[in-house]
Amino acid sequence: MKGRTFIDTNVLVYAYDRSEPTKQNSALKVLDYLATRRSGVMSVQVLAEFFWVVTRSISVPIDIPDAYKQVEIYIRSWTVLDLTQLIVLEAVKGTRDHKLSYWDAQIWATAKLNQISVVLSEDFSDGVVLEGVRFLNPFAPMFQIEMIGNQLVI
Repeated sequence: MKGRTFIDTNVLVYAYDRSEPTKQNSALKVLDYLATRRSGVMSVQVLAEFFWVVTRSISVPIDIPDAYKQVEIYIRSWTVLDLTQLIVLEAVKGTRDHKLSYWDAQIWATAKLNQISVVLSEDFSDGVVLEGVRFLNPFAPMFQIEMIGNQLVI
């Protein structure tokens, strides 16, 4: 499970949210780091949520044609994982066994079933490990980008 890093929706969104300049800067650094190394992964769920949030929920929304272009760029340049029947079942298990919300469980299940050991997200407790998947908050004060490259095999 070493080498690839899964990006949750909030990391993408903060890269476009000018109302959070500190988080925006952190998100841009993380995305650049992963893109340069071609080690970043996201899912179709993340791209769908990203589109919805940046066109409706951030303080200065992106217009739909520009958001479309951004989604297209991510699809062409990042590894984007599809959702499967097994991911849905594993996500349901995550809601039952780990008391996750369904959408967070789907992020966890996608990483787990694709053997990705690290998920970058602010939606989970920083450092928690669930069945081999470790969650790191890239916006936490102690986060260092080198933590991504020094992933432990769990």
